[in-house]
Amino acid sequence: MTRETTVRPPPSRTSGSDFARLSRKIADAGLMERRPGYYAVRITVVVGLYGCGWAAVALIGDSWWALAVAVFLAVVFGQVALLAHDAAHRQVFRRRRASEVSGRIAGAGIGMGYGWWQDKHTRHHANPNHAGLDPDLDPDLLVWSQDQARAAKGLARLLGPRQAFLFFPLLTLEGFNLHVSSVRALANRSLKHRALDGTLLFAHFAVYLAAVLWLLPPGMAVAFIAVHQGLFGVYLGSLFAPNHKGMPILTGEDRPDFLRRQVLTSRNVRGGRFTDIALGGLNHQIEHHLFPSMPSPNLRRARTIVRRHCEELGLDYAESGLISSYRQALASLHRAGAPLRQARVAAQGPDVASGEDPAPGPVRT
Repeated sequence: MTRETTVRPPPSRTSGSDFARLSRKIADAGLMERRPGYYAVRITVVVGLYGCGWAAVALIGDSWWALAVAVFLAVVFGQVALLAHDAAHRQVFRRRRASEVSGRIAGAGIGMGYGWWQDKHTRHHANPNHAGLDPDLDPDLLVWSQDQARAAKGLARLLGPRQAFLFFPLLTLEGFNLHVSSVRALANRSLKHRALDGTLLFAHFAVYLAAVLWLLPPGMAVAFIAVHQGLFGVYLGSLFAPNHKGMPILTGEDRPDFLRRQVLTSRNVRGGRFTDIALGGLNHQIEHHLFPSMPSPNLRRARTIVRRHCEELGLDYAESGLISSYRQALASLHRAGAPLRQARVAAQGPDVASGEDPAPGPVRT
């Protein structure tokens, strides 16, 4: 038997004031204040590493050691994406214009359409893990629930039975998917600043390809792009997979209050300062969803306040180690694909042993 991940969090009689009380505690602790010094240092370091990476490609030239720089730049691109994320949430600058300008510059640096991503991410924050409302749960190559598996067609139906095994290999395509989705979004006339986003996108593609093809021989250039974009995608997916995958999925009219909607569908990842840097503060996902404009270096301090508040309310506060979070996400993917495995067994006839096949090694719980 498999366990469906859709649940309905119980309502609270005092739900209207629960978040207000928490918000006052956070404000009193000064955790919503901007951190200009921190972001000045962080932006300087990331921009410096970005420039050093491309300078290293130029200096190394016609050598397979350039692929080592591709690995380095994949991580740097991920850090640029995290800066774009913080800027979009106004963690860096309080004013909208400064936030949009800095976010678009960061997005242009990695080939991401800022307007498309901001719209998608805003809808995710409004309805995290809600089937039909959270765009991050749209079935594409993967299915996120057994209901989606039963309705799956095309590639999702083909990959669904073994999607837990395929998840990390498929992440190598996520960098390319980011670019393709950004370009496809330009056809949406409701998208604001389409012309600007399109100009920045294609300028990035032109400069990126020209630089790689100019600095490296054709075969090595193709290998560089494959390694760089593939690992960039893996890093991006690894940043976001622990946050909500394997957490309760809301459906239909499930509309718990804001506090419960954000807490019950999010998972924190335990770790030290290195984890904060590697995951850009997104390891404090519960606090980030409750207070999206809180500067990321303040999230660790906010965790203590939020966790205690949830304990007072008897509200589940999910937190696990990094490896455990991936295990839970993969286990959830495996459960979601169960109907497709069962359908395949049924289609193979009575000679095939019935019953649910065992979970793959990486997702045993």
